[in-house]
Amino acid sequence: MLQDGIIRSCLLLIEQKKNLEKKLSDSQVVNNSLEYKNLVIEYNRVSEIVNIYEQINIIQKKIEELKNEKISSTDEEYKFLIEEEIERLQKEFGELEKKLLSMLLPTSEYETKNIILEIRAGTGGEEAALFAADLFRMYSKYCAKKGWDLEIMDINQTGLKGVKEVICYISGKNVYKYMQYESGVHRVQRVPETEASGRIHTSAATVAVLPEAEEVDVEIKQEDLEITTCRASGHGGQHLQKTDSAVRIKHKPTGIVVQCQDERSQIKNRERAMKILRAKLYDIKLQKQQQELARLRKSQVKSGDRSEKIRTYNFPQNRITDHRINLTVYNLSEVLDGELDEIINSLIQADLQEKIKLLYSK
Repeated sequence: MLQDGIIRSCLLLIEQKKNLEKKLSDSQVVNNSLEYKNLVIEYNRVSEIVNIYEQINIIQKKIEELKNEKISSTDEEYKFLIEEEIERLQKEFGELEKKLLSMLLPTSEYETKNIILEIRAGTGGEEAALFAADLFRMYSKYCAKKGWDLEIMDINQTGLKGVKEVICYISGKNVYKYMQYESGVHRVQRVPETEASGRIHTSAATVAVLPEAEEVDVEIKQEDLEITTCRASGHGGQHLQKTDSAVRIKHKPTGIVVQCQDERSQIKNRERAMKILRAKLYDIKLQKQQQELARLRKSQVKSGDRSEKIRTYNFPQNRITDHRINLTVYNLSEVLDGELDEIINSLIQADLQEKIKLLYSK
């Protein structure tokens, strides 16, 4: 049975569909191409939801009829066949219900946005830097599987192929929708390459996923910026040392500092730094919203707390555990090769259930 709140929402959409049909038959609307186009898009969206709701009602009615038929029947073999059909219909009901709920939930304004991904080595010295490099490789492979583009904006590497910090821009279809759950502390348990005695060490790296912000999303006043340039340093080739191409921007009201040095052009580095700064300021606003939402629904999936330990990668046991939803999988090597769908899809489903409880349990 559908919850009362969901039924009410669907009944309102049935009325909305009727009103849209009237508008679409209006000659004035038909002659206004932009208005007509927008109404057709909305009509198709509403019609799809109403169609699923009607299918659910038909299945629900069939189940009730079969149950009554089973009660009145004296043929045991026929009862068994009825039970099988009821089981099949209940499964179909469950699948349609999930689809209906996901369509009823309002989509966030930033779900389709591209992202700025930041990975930083945490506690654990060189081993933490090596783990940060592993995470960067994992996300790079995941992006390739999804058909997304990844562009390194700034990177600080160590001599042993580790990464102290890497910032990259990921663009494509629904990037934030899938990557938003990766923010937090990632912990690794393994024997480091530098460990002679074979003892297992625990290290960590932090991941931040920031939705890309447009200029209209965040207002940045020029007087609030402190911009300096210098010669780039670190791994990146001799050309970095020849000009003052590295750009450092400080946002005085928040104290946020960003720096880019990977491009030879100071202008390009400044553009990249501003893109990162906008994303960071936009993210502060979103985190406040998420923390308030988490307080209301006590969500374990996405609280907005970047210091939260979200996942453990245990190499000796080939195990990955996501602590927010108590999910454990034993395919660590595959996950590090970019096979993240099982974990991320489980997080999406858990978050969906939390949102459903918030919206329709009243």
